Amino acid sequence: MIYTVTFNPSLDYIVTVDDFTAGKTNRTTSELMLPGGKGINVSTVLCHLGIPNTAVCFTAGFVGDEIVRRLQETGIRVETIGLPEGNSRINLKLRSIDGTEINGMGPAIPSDKLQELMEKLDQIKPGDMLVLAGSIPASMPGTVYRDILDRLKGRGIEVIVDAEKDLLIPVLAYRPLLIKPNQHELGAVFGVELPDRESVVPYAKELQMRGARHVLVSMASKGAVLVAEDGRVFQSDVPKGTLVNAVGAGDSMVAGFLAGWLRKQDPEYAFRMGLCAGSASAFSEYLATEEAVAELYRATFGE
Repeated sequence: MIYTVTFNPSLDYIVTVDDFTAGKTNRTTSELMLPGGKGINVSTVLCHLGIPNTAVCFTAGFVGDEIVRRLQETGIRVETIGLPEGNSRINLKLRSIDGTEINGMGPAIPSDKLQELMEKLDQIKPGDMLVLAGSIPASMPGTVYRDILDRLKGRGIEVIVDAEKDLLIPVLAYRPLLIKPNQHELGAVFGVELPDRESVVPYAKELQMRGARHVLVSMASKGAVLVAEDGRVFQSDVPKGTLVNAVGAGDSMVAGFLAGWLRKQDPEYAFRMGLCAGSASAFSEYLATEEAVAELYRATFGE
């Protein structure tokens, strides 16, 4: 079983506004509301690819209830930790201006609720996988990802981490199966700009030397790079297609990699699956479907 953890789930309100103008009333020309958060996106795409999984998330208020309702409608198994105050966040994503978002803060997570999460994670069995993805609320200790991995060490659980520098670096010593920074997050770790795939490779290898087994770097329209545990390096342009909605593309890449890894235990195949899943999400209104991923894989790699 794969478990995903989302500390700060959201309802993503994705809108198109033609000719957006600051300081004036703007009206939407299209609207979409979806359950979001990086771990939840991973769970959704895994579900679309036929991979059973459980989404573990903190929820609060009526927004939290709606997130759970929409996830269950999708067929995802959900385990929630209810918070006593506040509301889960609503994130506004302006699709017509790529990359423009206003993300909510999310409710505070008290220490007893964090302990409840730890006790849930204690039930994970050897051979299971755990995906830790995304930000944490400001109320939480910045060591939480490391604390989780320390608690699970030696239990035969494979861990995947998709997070920024301060959450990512402390977990490397626990030898996660996969980490997936994007090029900007990887550059931030080392204080450098990474303009192309070749420039990414030495820094991805450095994170591997620190403990990560596979390092997958997403680069939006520039494709992706995988530094595999066996030392091989895979690079690829992005598959051909038209960008529709970039929200969740990186999370979809994680899900695609895991689906490929579970099927063949082959890093090249997993890399290709990740690339196609991320692109299939970017080329569609919602997150990648199995059919869209398979079609892109055939078109890109001829298999």
